[in-house]
Amino acid sequence: MVQRITVLGAGSWGTAFAKVLADAGRDVTMWARRAEVAREIRERHANSGYLPGIELPANLTATHDPAEALAGAEAVVLAVPSQSLRANLFGWRELLPRGAILVSLAKGVELGTLKRMSEVIAEISGVSGDEIVVVSGPNLAREIAQGQPAGAVLACADHDRAVAIQQASFNSYFRPYTNTDVVGCEVGGAAKNVIALSCGMAVGMGLGANTTATLITRGLAEMARLGTKLGADPLTFAGLAGVGDLVATCSSPLSRNRTFGERLGRGETLEQAQAAAGGQVAEGVMSCTSIRELAYKHGVDMPITDAMHRVCHEAADPRQVGAELLGRRQKHEWS
Repeated sequence: MVQRITVLGAGSWGTAFAKVLADAGRDVTMWARRAEVAREIRERHANSGYLPGIELPANLTATHDPAEALAGAEAVVLAVPSQSLRANLFGWRELLPRGAILVSLAKGVELGTLKRMSEVIAEISGVSGDEIVVVSGPNLAREIAQGQPAGAVLACADHDRAVAIQQASFNSYFRPYTNTDVVGCEVGGAAKNVIALSCGMAVGMGLGANTTATLITRGLAEMARLGTKLGADPLTFAGLAGVGDLVATCSSPLSRNRTFGERLGRGETLEQAQAAAGGQVAEGVMSCTSIRELAYKHGVDMPITDAMHRVCHEAADPRQVGAELLGRRQKHEWS
């Protein structure tokens, strides 16, 4: 049984997942980039900057020192944004305990390299990609931290490692399932952020449930096309890491990508939306570019993803790209 677990990153999802592990009876140490955040978690059992009003368990502590955080860890959870994962992990790689299970919470495709997060982790850490566990599913951080029931998928080619993390994270409100389709889970986790942007934009433009339902289902078709082209199991996209994560992220006002898109749909610039989000850029804003390039590379048609790139990075009008999506060539639904 994996008992001693380190979570590197103290944002909303990293903190929520650390709480999941602690509530499952594990001994959890978090690393926080800012010393004051680590101190608040350690001394006040709170992370008010990311999860205000949530009391953290007594068996969850934190430090600003990565060496201290990683000492003796049996599993290491990487909970930093996708586009900063490489730089952070490069600084930590010499500190990673030999034999520790590496777990990825990041959902994205790296700009430039077009690598999935498990591929980045494998490259920097020297650990085989088959040994890295990927967490995906409908996991809005605040709801999880509140103890609301939720499911998740733990994907790893080495099923025994996925089972070890499953046992370490299972508790009264968090039900994790295992899967060996790492590619499908990672493609779904990254692509759903982009589709959530589009749903937010539709809401921001005053459009209703028919529009968002269409975007969700056509977005699901996009991610499934790309995933299967990369070798994923199509059934993965019918599960928690596919439609489950997509529905939650596209529908909830707790989703940063959806609310960011909503601001863009109301006519705000990227800079204005970022400022309103406390200076943070939603994952989908970056991933729409890398996923678009990955789709081009493999000859996969992803019109919604292309539209989101144009809005976010080419100053295209959301209403104009919406009209273009509606005016595309008519075709069979599954072609």
